[in-house]
Amino acid sequence: MTQPTPLITTEQLAAILADPNLRLYDCTTYNKPVPPGSDVPYRAVPGDKSFAAGHIPGADFLDLQGEFSDTSSQQFFMMPGVAQLEAAFGRHGADASKTIVLYSIGTMMWSTRFWWMLRSLGVDALVLDGGFDKWKEEGRPIETGAPKGYPATTFKATPRTGCFVDKATVISRIGDPSTVIVNALGPQFHTGLEPSRYGRPGRVPGSVNVSAATLVNPDRTLTTLADAEAKFAAQGVTRGKDVILYCGGGISATIDLLMLAQLGYDKLTLYDASMGEWARDPSLPIETD
Repeated sequence: MTQPTPLITTEQLAAILADPNLRLYDCTTYNKPVPPGSDVPYRAVPGDKSFAAGHIPGADFLDLQGEFSDTSSQQFFMMPGVAQLEAAFGRHGADASKTIVLYSIGTMMWSTRFWWMLRSLGVDALVLDGGFDKWKEEGRPIETGAPKGYPATTFKATPRTGCFVDKATVISRIGDPSTVIVNALGPQFHTGLEPSRYGRPGRVPGSVNVSAATLVNPDRTLTTLADAEAKFAAQGVTRGKDVILYCGGGISATIDLLMLAQLGYDKLTLYDASMGEWARDPSLPIETD
């Protein structure tokens, strides 16, 4: 039931580092705190400074909020139009003929977000298991300085429908027995027992909780497929159902999506605006324990 893995190990990446067909990207963003009462849940800060301080040799840097998101949206990190993404990926030398490897610092969710975005455009990419942290801990080579980039390409998307849904779709699926809605935030936010930086505490009514954090090992690699399968199964997530994932800003839920895709689930979608939209809209129902 498993699919070809979208993960690449540090050993495998080291072996292809000199391959001229490789396109390697650091996808790191940092969510910085904002003052209480702010209109936004955090400040999205690109990881270009941490990239300059150290990156995997030859890598380029992708600025998720700056170049690869709809900056006119109230929410951060929202998917922009296909033309914007084709132009941005093309500027960075990516296309379907290349071996695209994505990594990030501190958490894999930034690289899994780009993996899901590319998947929605019909392009399969690989995510570095454990990210830059594991690469660095193993004493592998590191380069400093600004990105040198890759020669520009013409990136041609062949979009896959259904990878993203909006609040109207989520509302229509609440209580639908053929659908399971999965919250990838931590249990304290799912239950509403802890205040949320996104607005009202709680969850989409009827949603179940498989926190992205529970799918990650202490060394920042992802858990085994057997462990992930058990965690999803325990929450009633089965292959026969349509699965809608959400989190705070459509980022950490992509860790869940990557694990489900590896497990052979194919009816997967992401509520892109997630709690960044849902929690702030008083017209939308919310549930707490």
